[in-house]
Amino acid sequence: MAAQQNLTQMRCSMGDPVYGRAAAWKLLTEWTESESLRKHALAVEACVTACGEREAERLGVGESERMAMIELYATTALLHDFDYERHPTPAEHPFVGVRELERQGWPGEMRTAILGHAQYSGVARETHLARVLFACDELAGFLTACALVKPSRSIAEVEVAGVKKKMKDKAFARGVHREDIVQGAAELGVELDAHIGFCIEAMRRRSGELGL
Repeated sequence: MAAQQNLTQMRCSMGDPVYGRAAAWKLLTEWTESESLRKHALAVEACVTACGEREAERLGVGESERMAMIELYATTALLHDFDYERHPTPAEHPFVGVRELERQGWPGEMRTAILGHAQYSGVARETHLARVLFACDELAGFLTACALVKPSRSIAEVEVAGVKKKMKDKAFARGVHREDIVQGAAELGVELDAHIGFCIEAMRRRSGELGL
C-alpha cells in the first residue's frame, strides 16, 4: 500500500513539466559550468535510472507510474550535486541545493535522497531511491576514472575484475570513497560485483553522451 501511495505521489509531482528532466538539466547547467561535473551528473543518472527501471519492473507498475518513477530517479540523479560548484564545503553541500529545490517545489522524496547521499548529513536512506543514489554516486565517478585511463578512454573496455583491482589501488582516483561503493551495494542488498557490472552496462548504453 505504501509503495502504491508513493507511486501516486510521484505521478502527481513529476507529471508537471516544471519538474521534469528538461527542467532538471536546465537547473543543473545554470548552477554548474564544469563539464566534468555535468558529465558526472549524467553518469550517475545513467546508473540510477537503470536501477529505477529495474525496480519498476520488479514492482510491476503500470506505464504511467513507471514513467513517473523513472523521471523521479533521473532528475534526482541529475540534481544530486547541482550546488557543488558554488557550495563545495560539507557545511553547504548538499544543504544549500536542497533548500533551493524546496523553494522551487521539487518533490520531497528527491530532496531527502539528495541529503542522504552525503554521509555527513545524518539523513537516513529509507527509500529505494535514496539507497540507489548513494550506491551509484561514487561508483559512477570511479567507473569514469577507470574508463579514462584505458587506451581508448572508453567505458567499453572497463570490466568488473579491473574495477575491483583498481579499488585496491589507493593511489588511483583518490577522491573516490571505496567504502561508500561497498556500503552502497550492501544497502541495496546486491552483490558488489553484480552492482558494478550493472552500472558498467548502464553507462555503456549512454557512452556517447558521457564522452566515454
